[in-house]
Amino acid sequence: MEKSDNIKEEVWRHFKDQQHIFLATSEGDQPRVRPVTLICLKEKFWILTGTKNAKTKQIMKNPKIEFCLLFEREGHQGYVRAAGLAKIIRDKETKVRLAEHCDFFSEHWKGPDDPNYTLMELHLTEVEYLRPNQEFARRFTL
Repeated sequence: MEKSDNIKEEVWRHFKDQQHIFLATSEGDQPRVRPVTLICLKEKFWILTGTKNAKTKQIMKNPKIEFCLLFEREGHQGYVRAAGLAKIIRDKETKVRLAEHCDFFSEHWKGPDDPNYTLMELHLTEVEYLRPNQEFARRFTL
């Protein structure tokens, strides 16, 4: 039996500074999934998005989210699936720091004060991890 700390460390190694994930939110009783860029900075997870986007409106009504990160190793696919809560960040210093860190920021927003720029921090509570070439996923809480 593997120690959960070893599995957690293995999972965190799959996250880079920026990567594409599939993010799920809820619209009433209907799940909604879309690709987004997840930023991993200082051991925290962030999403920069438009204020008027559907996902922002959905998270304001129901902050529960789930995402899936797909990856490949030696020709086999695995995934990290995580659930938790998204929190909209209004702190100006944090918004500026993430805007400066994000390489695609200027393609979407005029600056950190742009009213259409929304920053979300993801607080994860549960992770499911499937190693490539394995049949069963492992699940743990944070």
